Amino acid sequence: MPQAAPTYFIAPTPAPAGPPGSAPAAAAAPSPLVSSTSLPKVAPPSPTPPCTDDLEYLQDLSIPDGTTVAPGELVDKRWQVRNVGTCNWDARYQLTLVGGSPMGVNTSLPLYPARAGSEATIRIVFIAPQDSGAYESQWQAVNPDGVAFGTAFYMQIVVAP
Repeated sequence: MPQAAPTYFIAPTPAPAGPPGSAPAAAAAPSPLVSSTSLPKVAPPSPTPPCTDDLEYLQDLSIPDGTTVAPGELVDKRWQVRNVGTCNWDARYQLTLVGGSPMGVNTSLPLYPARAGSEATIRIVFIAPQDSGAYESQWQAVNPDGVAFGTAFYMQIVVAP
């Protein structure tokens, strides 16, 4: 007995809608969606404002002004200061001699690290000159750009044999 040929089911494809009586249009490629809404405007991030450097002298902690010392004596001077700026003092900050005698120390020294708003003790160990007389050594803080800031502070001694 002869076998009947198999039949396959093909689902009908709906024809695009057009005016009545018109021929079906060829299938068009899908087009991208275009939106007329614009993206929200986002303000660029504002740059971090630069910090400010400032130092306030508070008090002498050792060696009152006019202290008499022997020639060549070590003079351990300490000052109490406050970082009243908004920058933290780090290894890039220095103290520099701005007047008087260096009395045996470098004319540029590291500034004690201190966070903004905190107090710090600055310490310099001087060597009294060999010659008798009155001596002063005046220092000021300097930021990483080489700009001096804050109150200058000093030490005054009298060298006598």
